[in-house]
Amino acid sequence: FNLQLPDAIKDEINRKLANKVLLNVGLCIALKDLIKLGDSIILPGDGASHTEVHFRYIVFRPMIGDIITGKIRSCSREGVHITLGFFDDILIPPSALQHPSRFEEAEQAWVWEYPLEDGEKHDLYMDIGENIKFRVSGEIFEESSPIGPPIVDKSSNSGASTSASGGQSTNSSDSNKTPYRITAAINESGLGLLSWWVTQQNQEDDEGAEEEYEEEVGD
Repeated sequence: FNLQLPDAIKDEINRKLANKVLLNVGLCIALKDLIKLGDSIILPGDGASHTEVHFRYIVFRPMIGDIITGKIRSCSREGVHITLGFFDDILIPPSALQHPSRFEEAEQAWVWEYPLEDGEKHDLYMDIGENIKFRVSGEIFEESSPIGPPIVDKSSNSGASTSASGGQSTNSSDSNKTPYRITAAINESGLGLLSWWVTQQNQEDDEGAEEEYEEEVGD
């Protein structure tokens, strides 16, 4: 009751939307501003104030083809998992990695077998925490419904053993649904770990400096 109406509305909007995924919209980040406030009314039998509000909200939903820089969160046979700090559900599948790449079970890391001019290969590891530049290739929205209380199997004779014997159904398949996922790719020149291309650029600069020095000596 101590808040002004605009401040109370901002708090309520953020409480309802912040850090939540709206189907086919994206991840809600924060309220940008209020555009218009309508008249406040109180409905019969309801002591709350209802106000029509027009507002703008910041939503994270990159366009297909956007190039983003994140960090490697983990690696598995499913691919490379990326985090942006505020959003973790980004996956680069094996087919979208630099080719050829392999998965090292012992290291739990993907490795790009970078081909050298002499026909040999140089292993470039994709380590956890490395900065990585990727292109957004797809997005997946899944509608998640509220999960009700666990269903107890009444046919079981031993009520004390239901939790241990699996006599309850918790709808685990629904609870594990991720409402918004992004698929990405790095199988293009200039994409992948930032350290790969910085090292390559430094090597090219060094080679160019050596050639220039040789020309000056020759003159």
